Amino acid sequence: MSAATGKILVTGADGFIGSHLVENLVRAGYDVRAFVFYNSLSSWGWLDRAAPDVRGQFEVFAGDIRDPFVVEEAMRGCARVAHLASLIAIPYSYVAPSSYVETNITGTLNVVQAARSLGVERVVQTSTSETYGTAQSVPITEEHPLVGQSPYAASKIGADQMALSYYLSFGTPVTVIRPFNTFGPRQSARAVIPTVISQIAAGKREIQLGNQSPTRDFSYVADTVRGFRMMLESDAALGEVVNLGTGFEISIGDTVRLIGELMQQDIKVVTDESRLRPSASEVERLCADNSKAKRLIGWEPQFAGIDGLRHGLSETISWFSDPANLEAYKHERYNI
Repeated sequence: MSAATGKILVTGADGFIGSHLVENLVRAGYDVRAFVFYNSLSSWGWLDRAAPDVRGQFEVFAGDIRDPFVVEEAMRGCARVAHLASLIAIPYSYVAPSSYVETNITGTLNVVQAARSLGVERVVQTSTSETYGTAQSVPITEEHPLVGQSPYAASKIGADQMALSYYLSFGTPVTVIRPFNTFGPRQSARAVIPTVISQIAAGKREIQLGNQSPTRDFSYVADTVRGFRMMLESDAALGEVVNLGTGFEISIGDTVRLIGELMQQDIKVVTDESRLRPSASEVERLCADNSKAKRLIGWEPQFAGIDGLRHGLSETISWFSDPANLEAYKHERYNI
């Protein structure tokens, strides 16, 4: 796909990964329409802080992914769609599960139905490694069973299956991208890496945290958005689910210690009971097999292994340590 052929719609463009993806696509020469969540403040989320070289270089469409009429209007005139709009906070899914069904499953239905009606060339559906639940074998391939250990994970399984059903039933050109634990600048402080960095950057030395024993496969956001762009450009992954992960596994506790080392601070972790998931809902282990991404779209992580994690963490620490960025976070409280 050439940068000159067709507009790309990015849903969830006001969010963490979505805003980075908009910047990446604009810099690559694409014509981008950014779908942001409508609000009375006319906030574009993180796109209000878009990098200077991309400001004014993309179109903004405000709406609600739960409304099929506005979704179709947003998609009109677009050739391809990167669908990232989603509720993603796992703790909030315990108290507001209906919202996750409406946003994640019905929202995805609205996207693929509009794509079918309008004849778009590609829909990239955003999944999550949480759909696998605790690893039954590692590294986790795309054939691993899907286990919804939280309402969030269950809603994303439903959303993925809805998208794939349109490929199988109607030939809608859908592909599913499944990122593992993306982190980086702009990530919500409800996630472990930003919550640790933001607390230390704000001067705290006793860090409030939940369970430290689970392992994760942390992927730096630059790798993730590059994978999205490659999925938008490639025909090889149609009808497929593709993991994006590094294949490097590290515990939460070791990650926290690494952050403290990189920030040159002696920290103490204090368990905050409110940050603990219900025991049967905790995903204990995640580690990606990324061989399918390499085979189908030629993607490999550039921030791989312990050195790649260190590099990504350093970039993230640098961003959060800027007072102008840190002030956007309420580090003193836990927001589910």
